[in-house]
Amino acid sequence: MVKPEPMSRDRAESLAIGALGFLASDPERIGRFLALTGLGPAGIRASARDPRFLQGVLEHIAGHEPDLLAFAEHAAVDPADIRLALAALGQANSGVN
Repeated sequence: MVKPEPMSRDRAESLAIGALGFLASDPERIGRFLALTGLGPAGIRASARDPRFLQGVLEHIAGHEPDLLAFAEHAAVDPADIRLALAALGQANSGVN
């Protein structure tokens, strides 16, 4: 089995920002996200550039298969790319490059 290429941090952050936009475009999805995180719209705006927050967005998407598949289709990416992005952001957040 071929090991997939790691994703760059910039690409992972871009994908996570796209995932946040995807959530925000649907009242039910963003409502669920807000309820689970305890954030309000102002909190999201303040956190949107924080790599840990972006990792959390992808974890949220990855943790709900219907959202994962819908986002992957919307973003024209393989669902496995979400896991690669999570790994890239996780390394960035741990200080590993």
